[in-house]
Formats: sequence, structure tokens, C-alpha cells
Amino acid sequence: MRDSSPSFFSRFWSSALRAKPLSNSSDVVRINSGEGLVRRLGPFDLILLGIGASIGAGIFVVTGTVARDAGPGVTISFILAGASCVLNALCYAELASRFPAVVGGAYLYTYTAFNELTAFLVFTQMMLDYHIGAASIARSLASYIINILELLPFFKNNIPNWIGHGGKEIFGFISINLLAPVLLVVLTLILCRGVGESSLVNTIMTITKIIIVVVVIIVGAFEVDDSNWSPFAPNGFKSVLTGATVAFFAYVGFDAVANSAEESKRPQRDLPIGIIGSLVVCVALYIGVSLVITGMIPYKYLGEDAPLAEAFKSKGLNFVSTLISIGAVAGLTTTLLVGLYVQSRLYLGLGRDGLLPAIFARVHPTRHTPIQSQIWVGFIACLLAGLLNVHLLSHVLSVGSLAGYSVVAACVITLRWKDNIGNQISSSILVSVTHRQEGIICIVVIASCGFAAGIVFRYVVSALAFIFLIIPIAIALLATAALRFCQEQTKASGFSCPWVPIVPSLCIFVNIFLFAQLHYEAWMRFIVLSIVAVGVYAFYGQYHANPVTDRETVIYQKAPDEEAL
Repeated sequence: MRDSSPSFFSRFWSSALRAKPLSNSSDVVRINSGEGLVRRLGPFDLILLGIGASIGAGIFVVTGTVARDAGPGVTISFILAGASCVLNALCYAELASRFPAVVGGAYLYTYTAFNELTAFLVFTQMMLDYHIGAASIARSLASYIINILELLPFFKNNIPNWIGHGGKEIFGFISINLLAPVLLVVLTLILCRGVGESSLVNTIMTITKIIIVVVVIIVGAFEVDDSNWSPFAPNGFKSVLTGATVAFFAYVGFDAVANSAEESKRPQRDLPIGIIGSLVVCVALYIGVSLVITGMIPYKYLGEDAPLAEAFKSKGLNFVSTLISIGAVAGLTTTLLVGLYVQSRLYLGLGRDGLLPAIFARVHPTRHTPIQSQIWVGFIACLLAGLLNVHLLSHVLSVGSLAGYSVVAACVITLRWKDNIGNQISSSILVSVTHRQEGIICIVVIASCGFAAGIVFRYVVSALAFIFLIIPIAIALLATAALRFCQEQTKASGFSCPWVPIVPSLCIFVNIFLFAQLHYEAWMRFIVLSIVAVGVYAFYGQYHANPVTDRETVIYQKAPDEEAL
């Protein structure tokens, strides 16, 4: 027993700290068996994929919810949140451009820039967000469909709640919903058919909801009374900032584009276009809807459940309310479809690396889709959506996404000086490690300052006490300066995030600031899930993981240069 304990921990740390190497070859991916994902997605498909993941029914609800507190200043809230997400998108775009053109996204970036255990933690945190989110969206979609059916006299008041709205709660959390799993099965089957079929469905649905949102903005613009925009921020600028923390989550989803790297025709060029392009469109649509909804009626009279639809009803435009319901269904369908797509690709990546059982790494030889991963993802979503009132878990969502985005920004910083340090001081491993440790300490300091600033902003009520915000901001600026002047930077090939490390450092600070605004139960979920993930890794992952993937399966290599394409 005395010999086994040191052996276990020494193996654990040696495995946990290893990273995935990158080849310098210009080849993208080679699968000797011929069973791989097919490159069918162009820049237009990727932009629609990002829009489909980001804009759901929330555009018709979240804008009104934030406006009730921020007033017409909700427009500024969405601009600030959009700007923050653009900074995160720039980090994602650089890594999507320079990394292997294979599935993995934030997990793969972390595996290469940091280590195996951190990558597994990022996967588990983001995956729980995806699982709960998919189940919640499925139940919302089922409810919207029932609402539309009940517009017909035959169905009105004749559909039991357990069909689509959710049955009576049992034990406070069990609530039967029959339609939600049926919808998930249909979408899972579409994904299993192939990326071409699922991309077609996403394209049709996304274009439909974009047209509906544009129509809503144009029609609503003629009903705007600019006197409703005064005062612009009735509850002060703090309410606008608080609204931005809520609005931020309305944009979450652009990272789905990064997970489609292995199915992108020209990943080095198209992925940055898809990530940034989809986010810019989403920002424009949210701003347009925010201006219209606050201009049509005073913000105090906005409803809570369907504020946009109620605003148009108050103007006698009932046909627009029907369009909004159709747009909500289209929006939820694409968000759910893309969510299931991303989850299956992440499972595929971990299956290939051995951190999950090999069954998740299988790709169908003719459909060229990871059917086993998709069925598993669909099964989990069906189970959650069919049996549980997952809306009770909504307040623990987004913690994984914020953590993942922060790590992605840290990856940009790390990879920019990692190679430079290694080339410059290769004769002294000790000095190289010291430089790396100094850089990571600076990143941790920036994240800690972001959390401290978020806590001060959240709990301090006195205007004078806000002076304490200066302290963590000043320390974060000093840490960023240390990264800028003490760590020499290399230029990334392909798309390059501007002003590194300033932009990634700002991303980390803002993301963790928003992390501090989440419900305390979200913090507990983050800690508990991290402990569980470490346990799973300790007793399974470390014994099966192989960062240098077997040539008989797949070879991870850098995305090709644009000239090679």
C-alpha cells in the first residue's frame, strides 16, 4: 500500500500535465480507414450556423426582460454585451485559424496550450451547459408548438399539459413532457443523416427567423414614439451594466462554429468569417429589436413572458404576433439543432483522444457523421427534457461557457509566447518554465481581479464605495502590462487577434466579472462538477488518454495555409 499511493499520484500528475502536440505538416487530417467527417460547410453555412446557435426565442423575450430594468438603455446593454462577445470571438477566430482543422473547439485549444486535465475540465463544464440547455430549449420549443396548435379551434383547450407544456410537478422537479423528446428524436435523426441534411434544415430555419426579425423591426419602426426613449437610462448606468451581464448570454453560441472545423471547406479562412460574421449579424438584430420594443410602448408596460408580441398586440398588429411565434419556433429549432451538433462533435473529439470510451470516436462510413455520439447526446437530452423541469436548473447555466471563453482567451496569450520562449531559451528548460509560470500567474491574477471587481459591483450599494473597483482594475492592468512587456509575442499564422495580450486579458477580466454576477448555486455547480471531473479523469481518463493519436485513427495537424488551398 505504501508503494501504490506515490505511484498513483505521480502517474496522475504526469498524465494531467501532458499536452497535445501539433505537427508542422500542411496536411489537415488523414483518416486511413476513410471513415471521416466530410468538408461541406462554406463561409455562408458557418455564418448561418453561428446565427442559428445564438438567436432563439430569446430575441423576442430577453430584450423585453432587460428593458424592464434598463429602460431604453437596453440598447446600450446589448451593445456592451455584443462588444464583449466580439472580443471573445476574435480569440476564438485566431485559434480556429491556427489550430488543427478537426473537432474539439475550446477543449482542443486548452489541450494544446495548457494540459490534459484542464482540457477535460473545460469539456465537462461546457458540456453540462449544453445538456441542460438542449433539454430546456426542447421543452420551450414543445410549448411554442402547442401554443400555435391551440390557435386552431379543434385543438384549443383540448391538449393535456403533459403533451407539450409539462405536466404537474412531482417531488418539485419531475414534470412529464411528451412532445419534447419526440422533437429531439426527429432532430437527432436529421443529424444522423449527415451534415448536408442538417445544414439544409439549419439554413432554412435560420433564414426564416432572420426574415421574421427584420420584418418585426421594419414594421415596429413605423410605430415608434421617440418620447418613449426619454429618459434613456431611468434607473441609472448601473442598471444598464447589469442588463449587459444578462444580454451577454443571449449571444452565447458562436463557439459552435469553431467545433465545425473538420467539416469546413477552408477552415483557416472560413472559420474566422463564420465566427465574427455570425456575431456581427446577431448584434445588429438585437440592437434593432431593442430600439423598436422600447420605442413602441413605455418600458414600464412591457410584459415579462412575451414582451415583443404583447407590444405589437397593443398596437393592433396581431399578425406580427403570429409571425413572432413562428420566428420563435424557427429560432428554437435551429438553436437546438446546432446545440446537439456541437455536443456530438465534442464527444467525438474526446473519444478520439481516449478521455472517453472509443465508441464515441466512431464515424459512420457512408453518412460521415458520429452516429454513436449523436445518439448518446440525443438520449441524454430526451431523458432530461421528458422527465425533468429543467427550467429549475436555468440559473446554473452559463458558468461553463464563461469559464470556457476565459480559458480560450488564455490560450491565445499562452500560445503567442509559448513558441517564442521555447525558441529563444531552448538551452535552459528551467528558465523557460519560469517564464511560462510567470505568464500563467499574470493570467490568474487578471481572472482573480475580474472576480473581485464583479463581487464589488454586485454587492456594494453605496456610490462612494465603488471607488474600490479601482483597486482590482489597476492590478489587472499591471498584470496585463507584465504580459505585454515581459513576454515576447509571436505573430499567429492565418487570422490574428489584434492587440495581444490586451484583448485576451480584457476578455478574461470581463468574463470572470460576469461569472461573479451568477447565482451562488452556479458557483457551487462549478466547484462540484470540477471535483467530479477530476475523479473521472483520475480513475478513467489518465489510463486511456493518448494525446498523440494513433495513425490508424486520425492525425491531428495544423490547418493548411491559405496558399495551399
